[in-house]
Amino acid sequence: ISAIAVVGAIIIAGPDHPPMIRLLGGIALFASVTNIVSGFLITDRMLKMFKPDRPT
Repeated sequence: ISAIAVVGAIIIAGPDHPPMIRLLGGIALFASVTNIVSGFLITDRMLKMFKPDRPT
């Protein structure tokens, strides 16, 4: 679903729209990409938290 939001924001941020709409599209693009990256970071932290510690 986040990828659909990114694609929509890229389309809205395109040159065929008025400047205010392009600005809002850019903000939406930033928010969508931030959401995707944060999801990956949180998932990675949770996976590390539940891995058993192995003695070295």
